[in-house]
Amino acid sequence: MEIKVLDHQTIDKIAAGEVVERPASVVKELVENAMDSGADNITVEIKEGGIAMIRVTDNGCGIPKDQVAKAFLRHSTSKIRTADDLLGIQSLGFRGEALSSISAVSQTEMITKVANDLTGVRYVINGGQESEKEEIGAPEGTTIIVRNLFFNVPARRKFLKTAQTESSAIVELMQHLAMSHPEISFKFMQSGQIRFHTSGNGDLKEIIYRIYGRDAANEIIPIDFESEALKITGYLGTPTITRANRNFETCFINGRYIKSKLVSKAVEDGYGGYLMQHKFPLYVIHITLPPDRLDVNVHPAKWEVRFEEQNTLAEWIAHAVSDTLTHKEMIKTATLPGDSEPKVQTLRKPLAEKIYMPEPFEIEAKKREGFLSLTQEVNGTEKSDPPSDNDFRALSLTERVNSLSGNVIKRSDAIVVEKPAQMNLFDEKILKKEKRHEYRIIGQVFDTYWLIEFEEKLLLIDQHAAHEKIKYERILKQVETGGVASQSINPPIIVSLSGSEEAVYKEYADTFAALGFETEHFGGNEYAIRAVPTDLFGCGEKELFLNVMDELSSGGMAEKEPSVIRSKIASMACKAAVKGNMHLSIAEAEKLIDELMELDNPYHCPHGRPTIITISKYEMEKKFSRIVT
Repeated sequence: MEIKVLDHQTIDKIAAGEVVERPASVVKELVENAMDSGADNITVEIKEGGIAMIRVTDNGCGIPKDQVAKAFLRHSTSKIRTADDLLGIQSLGFRGEALSSISAVSQTEMITKVANDLTGVRYVINGGQESEKEEIGAPEGTTIIVRNLFFNVPARRKFLKTAQTESSAIVELMQHLAMSHPEISFKFMQSGQIRFHTSGNGDLKEIIYRIYGRDAANEIIPIDFESEALKITGYLGTPTITRANRNFETCFINGRYIKSKLVSKAVEDGYGGYLMQHKFPLYVIHITLPPDRLDVNVHPAKWEVRFEEQNTLAEWIAHAVSDTLTHKEMIKTATLPGDSEPKVQTLRKPLAEKIYMPEPFEIEAKKREGFLSLTQEVNGTEKSDPPSDNDFRALSLTERVNSLSGNVIKRSDAIVVEKPAQMNLFDEKILKKEKRHEYRIIGQVFDTYWLIEFEEKLLLIDQHAAHEKIKYERILKQVETGGVASQSINPPIIVSLSGSEEAVYKEYADTFAALGFETEHFGGNEYAIRAVPTDLFGCGEKELFLNVMDELSSGGMAEKEPSVIRSKIASMACKAAVKGNMHLSIAEAEKLIDELMELDNPYHCPHGRPTIITISKYEMEKKFSRIVT
């Protein structure tokens, strides 16, 4: 096999593949160069998702006329001179590959002027080949226009997503860039319309408001931590605005947006017991480290960094987050219609005495903690400290089971049933319509479980699991038949969507409609929810809508669409069902049992938890030693 040296045109196209993955990659490189030039005003405009056109204009220092052509050569840069400079990089770009790679796969035009020159220069380069160069009148700064991305690499162009999807990636990128440098004014335009415009006044909270909306901005608390190892500033979302994925975890290292599993885990560890299982926080934090303590040269697009003393850094981050949250009581003030926006208050009141028994989906994140009941939250009382080991040993068996998940209960503490009837429920068909008149409701215990006598058995029905299964089956059947009943909401619920969320919403509008949500664009990045599934009305409709959004944005529906819909229906049903510690009347219990009998499989909730267990008369008599075996 003969070895040949590739020509420069082929080399440039291959190199471009490492840097220019999609239109968002082009925007990232050009905007970072603009930021490095000292610009405090940057405008980005795109058409057709950036595939047809990207324009980036800044008021930075510009490029001297005799340096313009050199700027498009591979590995030409003004930011480093030797390999030693890599240890102290403070600029965002430094490889000298951006302009070379972009111009190799597009039709690129640059207009630039430095402060002391009378005129600027216009330089055009197509597919890596210089086309035009002329003097031109221009303001100080630089404008770069990229047209017809991948026009000469059709194999790459055909793998681009739709214009809407590519646009959403750019929107999300611009939001990150705006949050990375609040002191810079960013304007982003899409197809001639302004999507957002930041003031550049340095207020990070204002940018969070513009990106995530008023509700999120009202539920964030500042973090300001400094040690000999690092400095952390920014905002942490309260547990009331947790999400179902990590898309709202935003971290900047020395002004550079990065994706780091180490940082993500450290922040989540800092939240500790504040987070429920499978829930993730919203946060925007800036971490400042000495440049020589991290390596930013480990990823072609500079999305990742490598840290020195990773374990120590993670401990500091977790400590900073935990310390911030610990010293801020996050009890939300209950408001009535017409009240002002809810605020986070610091309350110091006597510890509550009532113990809140968590639902199964809450157990992992809340085990061995004291919790607020609804009454306590409205009255503004403070949650109690987690129970001590002595307190925990004093709990009843039922409380232990509800407080721990997966832990083994000592045999001496447990009631052992050698032959549990639960294993034979499907064979015995305990819930029989023709036997309905033989069921005798004894009553409700712990405001959670219903005792029913039937033949030679005592049935115990979990009202939450039973109602959850009824809701689930009802909504699922409606989805499958295309007839989900919706309840109108007036006034509508307004939600603010990020760029990626907006793309998900538009792509899966039919899915939301199938679930019973009626929504419409409300202007800017806001959407109005005008109707919700009837069975879920009054059960946290906004949270349900955003949970579905999170599920879809975690990789999309694709082939798993049916399972995703079923999963979200199960979550929605759980949210809408009656809870434990909720008193029901006999009439309500009878209706619950009647509806449960209508199901094909009434014995388990959508999450697999039993809705009903049974104890036979034989087993009870054995426990009372009325039968000796």
